[in-house]
Amino acid sequence: AAAAGGWRARRRRRRGRGEEEDEEDDEEGEGGPGTEAVLRRVREARDDLLNSGFWAASAGAVRAPLSGPAEPPASCVCYGLGRFGRCPAARYQLAFLLLLLDELRVPPARCALFDPAFSAREAAALRALGLCLLPENEEGKRGVEGSATLFYMVHCGKALYNNLLWSNWSPAALSKLVIIGNSFRGIEERLLSRILERDYSYIAKVLKGVEEVALPSHPRYLDTFNDTSVHWFPLDKLQELSPEVWDCLEEPMYQDCEDLEIIRKGE
Repeated sequence: AAAAGGWRARRRRRRGRGEEEDEEDDEEGEGGPGTEAVLRRVREARDDLLNSGFWAASAGAVRAPLSGPAEPPASCVCYGLGRFGRCPAARYQLAFLLLLLDELRVPPARCALFDPAFSAREAAALRALGLCLLPENEEGKRGVEGSATLFYMVHCGKALYNNLLWSNWSPAALSKLVIIGNSFRGIEERLLSRILERDYSYIAKVLKGVEEVALPSHPRYLDTFNDTSVHWFPLDKLQELSPEVWDCLEEPMYQDCEDLEIIRKGE
């Protein structure tokens, strides 16, 4: 029920593994007090990341792809951020993304986001931060188009990473990718090799051509950034792979995949 003055009180409910989710009225339009409240909590999350030392501890992993000859990312794409207006974990992930853009000197206007779950209020908050919204679900099928690009995909489904690799399946294109998301090593360890090779063949084929540095563990953010790594693809390592690796360019369809973990276009 709405409280006096027309605003709705914020409640909290427990989620799995100790996460809390804020329950709020999502009917607030663009601008207005609801959007301001979301922005305030994003700023608070950013301050928490700085004050806790987590961002400082993560900086080495973030800078790792820049230590070689590869060009720094000129733009960023973020998939699957989630309901950051409600969920503290998603809010910390957004705050981390904003710090990341600062660190890499990528203007917010060069960062595009998509999540089909975004509310109107959350979309308004992202625009207020200077970020862009992608108009449709790409299913991760985006080519880098010649310029180095950071893909921020924390806790996304495996098919999204696989689709992204397929869309950039050449040494020249992959060498321009940096992916912050679920550990590829972790995916390899958790999946049976036959399932990995059948359903996520592009992840399987690139494992010998990827460098990976894990984000540090921190007691405050165990559920927020667990199993998250920075991945990049040095050109010299990619060129050492067997030439046959690059021959198959079949688009992933996932007909035999029982748990796809992503929302398909049009769903």
